[in-house]
Amino acid sequence: MLVALDRALAQDTELHCMGGFVLAEHYGCVRATADVDVIESLGTDKGSIAQLAGRGSALHKRHRVYVDIVTVADVPDDYDTRLIPMNVDGLTRLRLRAFERHDLVLAKLCRNIDRDREDVVALGRGPGLDIDVLRQRYRDELRPKLGRPDREDLTLQLWIEMIEELRGAV
Repeated sequence: MLVALDRALAQDTELHCMGGFVLAEHYGCVRATADVDVIESLGTDKGSIAQLAGRGSALHKRHRVYVDIVTVADVPDDYDTRLIPMNVDGLTRLRLRAFERHDLVLAKLCRNIDRDREDVVALGRGPGLDIDVLRQRYRDELRPKLGRPDREDLTLQLWIEMIEELRGAV
């Protein structure tokens, strides 16, 4: 689907990707997903991306995968400075950028459904998830803009405890 989207684009386009696609394709977590969650599109507007590759589009029908333009998400303020290039063979106009693992965890914090907790556990099992970095980014970049920060404070603490338990630190 991504190669077909690349061919359909009229100009260079960068997509900021998060969610299960990033977990599976960039971080190597075992995670089934039928969409590519995109929070930002540079070069081609999000409406055009949705028409080309969104749910119900010809590309979705052909490839059974679609681009999901995320319209509501709480993400750290400076996530875009930490995006990681994703290498996908066959792309010429389309550039994919993945959320860095700490930002990916924090982007799931407010929703906090079972799948989000499973994703946090999967990232917590792998290398590179630093609890201190997670706390600092939450405190400095996410918490000030949350509507109910006390609730998210508790969720973050529970998630940190899950990660520490996985690592045998508790």
